[in-house]
Amino acid sequence: MRSNKETQELIAKRAAAEIRPYSIVNLGIGIPTLISKYVNSESIYFHTENGMLGVKELTSENDFDPSLVNAGKLPVSEQIGASYFNSAESFGMIRGSHIDVAILGALQIDENGYIANWAIPGKNIMGVGGAMDLLSGAKKVIVTTNHTAKNGDPKIVKKCSYPITSIRKVDQIITELAVFEYRNEQLLLTELMPGISLDEVKEKTDASFEICETINSLS
Repeated sequence: MRSNKETQELIAKRAAAEIRPYSIVNLGIGIPTLISKYVNSESIYFHTENGMLGVKELTSENDFDPSLVNAGKLPVSEQIGASYFNSAESFGMIRGSHIDVAILGALQIDENGYIANWAIPGKNIMGVGGAMDLLSGAKKVIVTTNHTAKNGDPKIVKKCSYPITSIRKVDQIITELAVFEYRNEQLLLTELMPGISLDEVKEKTDASFEICETINSLS
């Protein structure tokens, strides 16, 4: 059985394979922040909505600068040629569809392709943040998440019971069990993760989905 860290790294590594060279990519909080270690940082340009393009993972304490943080308030470093701008310009980039890929975490995703990732009814709400804009403006949206919640409930559901973030449908879902794509108005299972059976995916998925004829197993 994988540890939680191993599970997160597995999802992040698979998501990294979706990023093409010279893409501008925005990484959400949680699992998405792990993705940068699995790509060639010289050919990928990471964007953070608080105002920086050319974000680089902080790998040395010598590079620590308290003024350099991402939208999740984590310390980061900078690529050669990194640029800075105010928040309004940053959101202008997002809303103007200049972000090639947005990778977000999720509380729920439903079979219609809608995502809920910002509020749980009855709990404190910090605000929707940049997720609403990223879902609306990014050219491709990938969700990286554990397949089930901590209590075992499916996260991929028939209909979101939490407030949805946007009416934009996601393009892809990557979990520790499987990879789904949203095509032709339906959820499609395209890959199984190593050691995972189709029966296990069916058991832990509440949403209805189709199975790709050429389904790939990553094992």
